[in-house]
Amino acid sequence: MAKLFNATIQKAANGKLQDGRGLLIVKKGSSGKWVYRYSHLGKRREMGLGTWPTVTLAEARKIRDQWATVLASGNDPIDVRDAERASQKEELHDPTFSELTDMVFEARKATLRGDGTRGRWRSPIDLYIIPAFGKKPGSQLTQRDVVDALRPIWKTKPPTAEKAIQRTKIILRSAKRMGFPVYPDIVDSAQEILGVVHHEVQHMPSVDWQDIPDLYARLPDTIGGDCNRWIILTCVRMEAARRARVSEIDFETATWTVPADRVKGQKGKVEPFRVPLVQPLIDMALQRKEMGFDVIFPTPYKGAPISNAAVEKTLRTLNAGGTPHGFRTSFRTWVQDTEACSYDVAEMVLGHKIGGIVERTYARSDLLEQRRKVMQDWAGHVL
Repeated sequence: MAKLFNATIQKAANGKLQDGRGLLIVKKGSSGKWVYRYSHLGKRREMGLGTWPTVTLAEARKIRDQWATVLASGNDPIDVRDAERASQKEELHDPTFSELTDMVFEARKATLRGDGTRGRWRSPIDLYIIPAFGKKPGSQLTQRDVVDALRPIWKTKPPTAEKAIQRTKIILRSAKRMGFPVYPDIVDSAQEILGVVHHEVQHMPSVDWQDIPDLYARLPDTIGGDCNRWIILTCVRMEAARRARVSEIDFETATWTVPADRVKGQKGKVEPFRVPLVQPLIDMALQRKEMGFDVIFPTPYKGAPISNAAVEKTLRTLNAGGTPHGFRTSFRTWVQDTEACSYDVAEMVLGHKIGGIVERTYARSDLLEQRRKVMQDWAGHVL
């Protein structure tokens, strides 16, 4: 039986006042807190029902009766209420584009090289998209937001703009699959508004193969000079070369194995790459080994590998007119002009995949010995 009346509560001193059937009020001054006290599976629990006088006595009794019905069904009222609140919070959550980017990147980075840092997957988003509408809720984004963010670079920096718009689409599509109220189609609409851009691809500057011997001779006897020599005589990418280690070399077979994490390609879909080494490179690696270094191109700072910028600076100092990556073009053009080897061997030297998936299923050789011969011929030209 109910024991409380509104007048009783108003006149009562501070403390607990029982109404019955588990309902009580904890009075303090001119306000109070309603509590529903019950037992579930032998455990005593207290559930807050709101504050008095905001919640009146009649309302408190009605709320208590609703939760008593839940208790009678065998469920714990507090657990049920917590689950309902969590569900409502999730339904109402409308993350900003910046928050969506963080969630999608976190989910995808395991598939990206260096967890997304090496390829700078986020870079165009962080530079052009986040500053424009990163703080805007995903559900409120429109094609106009995307257009306004990318119009300044749409025609002046087409490659960057293309990366930015494609990754914006990836983020919104992934967010949609996660259940958030976003509309990926706005990106396609924005692309229509921005229009078609005819972008002329700028090839990486390279040194003519005829000029490689002179450049090789002019390279300084420095770590940067040696790293450029290594790239010229192996034709590998700079990321693989600058971090080369003595421990990766089999001196008996004159073969260097580049670990998979330094081979270009999607994470989990590349394998270690064997590279034949000519004698000057073997000598260079042995010299580092005798000096106690594992890193072949160390900096003075705790033996860390030389940076990309330092390797490139060496060529700029010589006014070489090309880039370290361009040495791969120098080699490939030499092969074309001299017919030094077959197409398959030349492409394998550069670490390119040959043929389709089915063809590669059966043709599994990495053509190491054929590559060793052509790299000896290339070294003969260079030296």
